[in-house]
Amino acid sequence: MDFQTVVATLNDLLGRRQPDCFNSSWIRRNAPPCYRFIQRNVRREYGGIDWDRLTYALDRRFQRWWRPTRIKKNPIPYEDRGEVEAILTKYQGRLHVFITASGIDDRRIRDIIGITFVRLAQNGNLLARRELIGLITFTIDDWIERHDALARWRGHEEEMLTQLDACIRRYRYTGSFFTYLFRTLEYAGRGIAPQRVDSIETSLARFE
Repeated sequence: MDFQTVVATLNDLLGRRQPDCFNSSWIRRNAPPCYRFIQRNVRREYGGIDWDRLTYALDRRFQRWWRPTRIKKNPIPYEDRGEVEAILTKYQGRLHVFITASGIDDRRIRDIIGITFVRLAQNGNLLARRELIGLITFTIDDWIERHDALARWRGHEEEMLTQLDACIRRYRYTGSFFTYLFRTLEYAGRGIAPQRVDSIETSLARFE
């Protein structure tokens, strides 16, 4: 058994059983061989099973059914540089995807790295949150330059960081974290008046 076989098996099983929701316990009961493979081979860089990697690979219609068994509502803040370095080391040479993601593969890697940092931040690692915000800022700057829907955020960096922090805290289930972030900024930005950009002639007139 390999990872693709596990994904195909679970897609087939979910399609046939049609549960209202599923989690790790459901997989353990209904697909023990898959669960054993996941437990041994689908691991996070800093320890524990990487359920996000699994659910992200499932058919999109099944991703919405995932319900994690445990969510830390009020994690104790801590700083662990080792956890952060484990992620950075694994994806060394791939961090350029936060600056420019040229295709599906780049966007997928960006999501995988981003979600890994999101989970660490949700666990309370302040250094992971800081590293993640620094990386995502490059992506948002690119969005602002390329998408009119997000251009309204130019000059509103403090409010934008508040939205970003809220997305990190609220993100619970699977799918693209960056799609979720983009849509959140798009909707929240509708109430922001576009920043006025004066023409060169208008600017010069002020000094005459």
